[in-house]
Amino acid sequence: MVANPERRALLADAGLRVLSSTGARGLTHRAVDREAGLPEGTAGNYFRNRDELLGALGERIFERLAPDPARVEQLAEREPGVELATDYIRYIVERLTAQPDLTRALFELRLEGSRRPELGKLLRATLTSGFRLDGEFNAQAGLPGGAFEIAMLHYAIDGLLFDLLTTSIDAGFDIDEVVSTLVRRLLEPG
Repeated sequence: MVANPERRALLADAGLRVLSSTGARGLTHRAVDREAGLPEGTAGNYFRNRDELLGALGERIFERLAPDPARVEQLAEREPGVELATDYIRYIVERLTAQPDLTRALFELRLEGSRRPELGKLLRATLTSGFRLDGEFNAQAGLPGGAFEIAMLHYAIDGLLFDLLTTSIDAGFDIDEVVSTLVRRLLEPG
């Protein structure tokens, strides 16, 4: 494997664009080379086979979707409670809708991960590290609820994002209001 991190990232970004626009069936080394504007065979030098290419895309997508540490620190300094949890979730929705092609590629990778156990394992590990499902973490972060409530929020936000970034039911609701209501209904007592 060639060791040029910038070129590898360029190829992975091109692969994510191909994945988003054509789905997993259109993701080939040749398509990645074309999208990156590089000579044919370049992607094959970096990723020997489709599994390596998909794994690299899985790693790269989480690098690109990572939260801004300063923003997370700013949120962490606030008063604990449902409003803080709402703003955390708003920030997730904001990040994932700001780059719709990247989020579509994430959905494609997750679907492909259900067919490829090794990719699925990589994606699951990365997803769960970003969504710690334990009450102790929630308490430390000032978030109400435990593992069940965090899982429910994850499921609800995945559904919202899937609707926003694919063929939508277009119910016409304000997204900020939807996020606030989801968080409040899932986390407020009673």
